[in-house]
This record gives sequence, C-alpha cells and structure tokens, in this order.
Amino acid sequence: MIGKAKSDLNDIRLLAMDVDGVLTDGAILLSGDGSESKRFHLHDGHGIRMWRRAGLQTAFISGREAAATTVRAEQLSIDFVMQGQTRKLPAFESLLMQAGLQASQVAYVGDDLLDIPLVVRAGLGVAVADAVQELKDRADMITQKGGGAGAVREIIEYVLKATGRWQALMERYEV
Repeated sequence: MIGKAKSDLNDIRLLAMDVDGVLTDGAILLSGDGSESKRFHLHDGHGIRMWRRAGLQTAFISGREAAATTVRAEQLSIDFVMQGQTRKLPAFESLLMQAGLQASQVAYVGDDLLDIPLVVRAGLGVAVADAVQELKDRADMITQKGGGAGAVREIIEYVLKATGRWQALMERYEV
C-alpha cells in the first residue's frame, strides 16, 4: 500500500467498496439470454470474512445493479448493499446515517471516476492499482494489486495489521 490515511486507522469501523473493478476485474460476461456473470477473487472474500470476524462492518456501493452482486453480498453477509448508485455521494451519506458513523470511520475502495467523491470524503480513501489516474491522484492510498486480483484483501490485511487485530484472527489457522 502506498500513501497515508487521513484518519487514524484505529477509528475505521466500516469498509465500503465499489464492486465492478474493485472486487472484480471490471469485466462482465454477457450470455445470449442477457444474463451476466462476474468473477470474484476468493482472497478478497476470505478477507471480508476476516474483517467481519474482527467486528467491523462492510458495504457495497455500486453504480450498477446486478444479480451477481446481490448473490456475492449474501454469500459474504455484507451489512449494507447499495446498487444502481450513479451518484455515489448521496448513497455514502445515507450509509453513514444508517451505520451511525462519521466519514472518518469509513475506508472506501474504488477504481473509477464515480468513486472520487467517496475516496475524498472517507477517512481512508483507497484506489486499486489499476484505477483511473484521476482517482489515484485523490486517494490516500493505492493498492499494489489490481481490482479483482486481491486488492480488497490487501487493504483489509493492512488495516487489521496496523490496528493490532490481525494476530488474534490468525489463531484459528495455527496448529
């Protein structure tokens, strides 16, 4: 991770993410019947489960509406799912109210122009490695991994390790 957070990482209580281009590589597979598929990285999913086991919340804020996103959100027990949000800042403000949090308590991860207002407003604004330059220029941090390639897991590990939560989560994996 390159950069520095605006807020103390110990204050972060919620990880909010765009979906397409962050949890996926941005590609959408369309079938002849109009159905679509997305490819999600398992490391990101496991990281999200670890984040939740640490007692922290999660949210998806996506510009698109997609059944695959709904299914993945259910699989990962995502706390807040906001799809079809082409104006993401009002959705982010609504999320803050629903979660009872301040912007400084949220880490947000994005990849494209729609994500700029949230990356700027969040306590930790993150751009994935393959994000558009305009977003990278405004982000507090930039991942080394690209969207759909473990970038979300990278952020989760960074925050959990920096706040001293990682080792307790690792105990279940040690023999």
